[in-house]
Amino acid sequence: MKKTAILILFIPALWIAGCSSNDTTMSENPFYTESTLPFEAPDFDVIENRHFMPAFERGMEEQLSEIDSIATQDSEPTFENTIVAMELSGDLLTRVQRVFYNLTSAHTNEEIQNIQSELAPKLAAHSDNIYLNRDLFNRVETLYQNIDQLNLDEESEKLLSDTYRDFVRAGAQLTEEQQSRMRQINERISSLTTEFQEKLLEMTRERAVVVEDVDMLEGLSDDRIASAKQAAEERGLEDSYLINISNTTRHPLLSSLDNREMRKQIWEASAYRGLGENGGIDTRPIVLELAELRAERANLLGYDTYADYALEPQTGESPERVLDLLKDLIPPVIRNSDVEAELIKEFMIQDGIEDDLQPWDWEYYAEKVRQDRYDINESEVRKYFELDKVLNDGVFYTMERLFGITFEERFDLPVYHEDVRVWNVMDEDGSQIGLFYGDFFSRDSKRGGAWMNSFVVQSHLKEKKPVVVNVLNITPPAEGEPALVSFSNVTTLFHEMGHAVHGLFSDVTYPSLAGTSVPRDFVEFPSTFQEDWATLPEVLENYAVHHETGERLPQDLLDKLIEARNFNQGFDTYEYLAATLLDMEWHLLEPSEIPSDVVAFEQASLAKYNLANPAIPPRYKSPYFSHIFSGGYSANYYAYIWSEILAADAFSFMKNQGGLTRENGDRFRNYILSQGGSDEAMDLYREYRGDEPDVQHLLERRGLN
Repeated sequence: MKKTAILILFIPALWIAGCSSNDTTMSENPFYTESTLPFEAPDFDVIENRHFMPAFERGMEEQLSEIDSIATQDSEPTFENTIVAMELSGDLLTRVQRVFYNLTSAHTNEEIQNIQSELAPKLAAHSDNIYLNRDLFNRVETLYQNIDQLNLDEESEKLLSDTYRDFVRAGAQLTEEQQSRMRQINERISSLTTEFQEKLLEMTRERAVVVEDVDMLEGLSDDRIASAKQAAEERGLEDSYLINISNTTRHPLLSSLDNREMRKQIWEASAYRGLGENGGIDTRPIVLELAELRAERANLLGYDTYADYALEPQTGESPERVLDLLKDLIPPVIRNSDVEAELIKEFMIQDGIEDDLQPWDWEYYAEKVRQDRYDINESEVRKYFELDKVLNDGVFYTMERLFGITFEERFDLPVYHEDVRVWNVMDEDGSQIGLFYGDFFSRDSKRGGAWMNSFVVQSHLKEKKPVVVNVLNITPPAEGEPALVSFSNVTTLFHEMGHAVHGLFSDVTYPSLAGTSVPRDFVEFPSTFQEDWATLPEVLENYAVHHETGERLPQDLLDKLIEARNFNQGFDTYEYLAATLLDMEWHLLEPSEIPSDVVAFEQASLAKYNLANPAIPPRYKSPYFSHIFSGGYSANYYAYIWSEILAADAFSFMKNQGGLTRENGDRFRNYILSQGGSDEAMDLYREYRGDEPDVQHLLERRGLN
């Protein structure tokens, strides 16, 4: 999930795209004017790759001209002629960026990747040309120093404070020599993160596992085998089956595959990517250079480490505070994972396996333990979760119960891929809030994971309503088959809708403060909060219907699903903490401390926190840790569990206030979802909750207490 920075200048490296630099006339380029579609939705029927580069170049040129006019004007600085004027700048650049960087993640190709590589240093330089503009900063600084005399409302004060902070953190107070070096660092970091993202996509193809004997896939459901066969055929592989790796170290099929060697092959294909095996893709040099450049950048700005720099504007505030939280979680997580391991080993022995527990064993035998304890067959459970039923009678139903909104699918708007769908989002009074796009199925042109983007952000200043998109990676069904999803994907659908309504319900003046423009460790709170509705009995029984018989999920199976929710949470939390602390260790380094061996550093970092259990590797290893090396979560991957503390606390609070009611939903919408970044994040939470969050609710949510 991504958020918008002021002036839309700090482009997340997750968003990349490319096109030829052919010149395009004003009448030919759809980005040169606002879209005439509802809510200025992108007109994908006319957008072509050749339009991107001319629009970017013209957009940067226009914004720099606007910024120069602001910075050099004779009038004394006022909030209107400086801060508001900056908010109004760069419309063309914003339009093209929002389309382009969604495509780089959701539907890329070689041409888009080439454009992305060419753009990365240019956009970094463009950002520096604004944030390192001394005349502009002098105006901002003058306003900031006199903020108490400006009679601004709270949102305007927040915007001014954030703007001043962003300039300082970008290097506005550095010397000319230091700023020159900062420009070099920023351009190189931008190019490296783009290259890392491109290589991750290439590795998806490189590391895909080709299976020639269908007997090796024993344990998979018929629809999953059919999907693997279709994936192979799409690659031109006859009489074969193709298993694409996922973005995480573990793979969802490991819980079902009976053949141990097959599980090992898939796990190794996933876990050892990016190491240059057999002449393959090697991302380790990028990892090392990024760590060094980030450390140097932080030092230039006066911070001890990049983690100190990155955490300063977050609610976590400092590495020490974040590490204290994470270290407190380690003992109960290890205790729980040890208990889980003993149960798993018992089942391995029953199967005649005397070997040590391996990572490719864990999920398979954890599923056997789950079935023994709760009698849950994942393949059978999936038959109760058909995608449209989950969406309409699960996710949309919950949003209507909580917030009074409804979703009306429409088929007249152009989309960037045939799988993408569009809905009008209607408020209870009949007014339209905005547009919601859903892009749910995996494909070769899409990176792994799930996220939300905005094509248009809400703003009263610009009189704009939101247009948002949720992107997931659900395995597409074979042709003619229903789209059955795992319960994990069900939860992800609820999670991403949490991000979507954060954008849709935004009700602020300034685009830089709209929707999900909040600290990284707060942005996952509204989305994680929505996950728990998926297992609320009155919601689950409404959408969990057998796709063939129409039978509702039996009550005993429903009870077991809810009871089993916390099973294997030791493993899940362990692998997450391992990745989180690995992220922190990379970004607590001084420039002189950068190691030469990525793998050795990773192993030492995990051992430091007693998280080096070989059977539970980190959720992401360094060579493919997209969140921190290309996705904007550097020194911020802890944000998921930090946000989960708020989510668990808020859900417990809401349950005690009556649960799934409009009164509860309206309170959450008014105090949290509508506010964007218009106030300090934790102040918003305390006002909503009436108290500080209690970490005990997190432990209960994960079954770790």
